[in-house]
Amino acid sequence: MAAPAHPFDVDSTRRSLSERGGGYEVVHSSPGLEIGVYVLVAPEPDRQQPHEEDEVYVVLEGSGVLEVEGTATPLDEGMALFVPAHAEHRFTAYEHLSLLVVFNGPHSG
Repeated sequence: MAAPAHPFDVDSTRRSLSERGGGYEVVHSSPGLEIGVYVLVAPEPDRQQPHEEDEVYVVLEGSGVLEVEGTATPLDEGMALFVPAHAEHRFTAYEHLSLLVVFNGPHSG
């Protein structure tokens, strides 16, 4: 039986993470999908490592640069970028950046 549909408050999570100086919080997890909110606040660097799953970043607030395997892509509010599994990537050139992160792959639910 599939999990029932359910709402989650992305904006409230974004605000809470911003007040705490940044971080990542999962807002949905199911066997094939994880959705989280990631907030970066300068001067704290993006310390993430390559992931096992494909992912998409959607910029909710702010701007920055996402470097993927040596290619830099400027991103502004409302833009999105796909990052394949295992790719080296990190955000740079941001003051305050809030992102919706969508992972494809097996998750614990």
